[in-house]
Amino acid sequence: MLCRLTIRDFVLVDRLELEFQQGFGALTGETGAGKSILVDALAFALGERADTGLIRAGSERAEVSAEFDLAASPAAAAWLQAHDLDTQGVLLLRRVLDASGRSRAYLNGSPVTVQQLREVAESLVDIHGQHAHQSLLRSEAQRALLDSHARLESLLAEVATAWRNWRAAKTLLDTASSGSEALAVEREQLEWQVRELQTLHFSTEEWQLLNEEHKRLGHAASLVEGAQFALQVLAEGDAACEAQVAAAINRLDGLCEYDPALSEITDLLQSVQAELSEAASALHRYTHRIELDPRRLVEVEQRIEAILGCARKFRCAPDDLPGLLARWQERLSVLGEAADLTALAARATAARVQYEQLAQRLSGKRAQAAEVLGREVSQVMQQLALAGGRFELGLLPVEGGNAAGFEQVEFRIAGLAGSEPRSLAKVASGGELSRISLAIQVVTSQAASVPTLIFDEVDVGIGGGVAEVVGCLLRELGGERQVLCVTHLPQVAARANWQWQVSKTIRAGSVRSHVATLEGDARVEEIARMLGGIDITSITRQHAREMLITADGGGSNGSRRP
Repeated sequence: MLCRLTIRDFVLVDRLELEFQQGFGALTGETGAGKSILVDALAFALGERADTGLIRAGSERAEVSAEFDLAASPAAAAWLQAHDLDTQGVLLLRRVLDASGRSRAYLNGSPVTVQQLREVAESLVDIHGQHAHQSLLRSEAQRALLDSHARLESLLAEVATAWRNWRAAKTLLDTASSGSEALAVEREQLEWQVRELQTLHFSTEEWQLLNEEHKRLGHAASLVEGAQFALQVLAEGDAACEAQVAAAINRLDGLCEYDPALSEITDLLQSVQAELSEAASALHRYTHRIELDPRRLVEVEQRIEAILGCARKFRCAPDDLPGLLARWQERLSVLGEAADLTALAARATAARVQYEQLAQRLSGKRAQAAEVLGREVSQVMQQLALAGGRFELGLLPVEGGNAAGFEQVEFRIAGLAGSEPRSLAKVASGGELSRISLAIQVVTSQAASVPTLIFDEVDVGIGGGVAEVVGCLLRELGGERQVLCVTHLPQVAARANWQWQVSKTIRAGSVRSHVATLEGDARVEEIARMLGGIDITSITRQHAREMLITADGGGSNGSRRP
């Protein structure tokens, strides 16, 4: 579960550290105080897209850290272990965004990519945004929700891969059938090009050795002259270093009996003498090995020119020639296969059969999941003032299929505007859509494996007794996992186990958001504000107390450290 959220210079928040508890928590406050900013900060830490507009005005960077207890998320712990990241039962996600737009991410102190951040976050938190009901009108979003709820992502990926394989095989067959003459011309040209590169017998290693040898042969005279000069200076000249050092050793050696301190200096000089002798021997060997060979130099230059000429012909760098040969050989292999239309047809047929088998399997699982999801959402709808309404999922055939299978998904409602099921977009009003969306989210969240659920004003358009039912549903959900809801409804907030209030203050001319834990009278006052607006009366406060008593007090409270 989510244990701690630390925010630095994020939008209106300068510094804030929040400690979370289990159960159902409500986040309340005036409109514009920054309630959704906290959700946005958590989403940022979980890998959502970010831009420099998230950095608080006057700050150089924004930073958000989220700490999770992995006891309730074995999937996240397994992901960390698979990526050789330290767990120790705790996961700390940290993300930093600087003024240049550069974003950096860390997991338990180790740098990771934002994509990796998103991967591990999928098993930690599920965020339902306040505009989630709008996405439910899109067919693609409806299909994705059903597949996710039914845990069909892996099978869907197999279907998509089989689809691509089939399309590729079919395209190759069609191309070979209709363009055999063009393919023959391409194959003939490639065969000539491959033969030329194979005749060259070139490798990247040879190119490096050739350049080294050419440099050595081209400067052979200078190398010999330099080596001989060094030999004269070190060992063979009249004033050679080796002889001078030997003389110094002999002179000092005779004086050591008068002052033993000279022995250490003599030892150092003897070491120098040995090094000089070794260097002179190495130079002797080098001068005997190096030789002026104009004929070999010409051979090397001719070889280099042949390689450069080939590279110019095929418009690439010499180092790229081996890779070019490999690509051409691979393409020739493909063209060779393309010449066998019977084999191509058999491959395309096998790929189509594999796709159809996987897609049919996916369709069967979707049908089962659609029936169960429709029944469960319909049951929740009855509690949300949608009595008589029935939720269904239509599976509409897609001719020929696609990467997502043989059907697209359509959410339908029956009983609200006639008995016949009709598309959700055509039947539901704005308020009904919000309640249906909430029913779907509650059902899908109950089946989800993530330990933390965030609801950001998903109760928009709901009020009265329905709002109280929503609060009860969220509290019931909080009995199984950690739930946080951003809400304007007192009926929802009163059902929470703990409650925070977000307020906006002005310090030194800048607007900042502040979070306070509500307990006792402070919580009564906030519920009363949500009930009665600006003018809070004793009657409003009494109503607020009754709501909290009905909800069994309010349970444990979260805490905040400034």
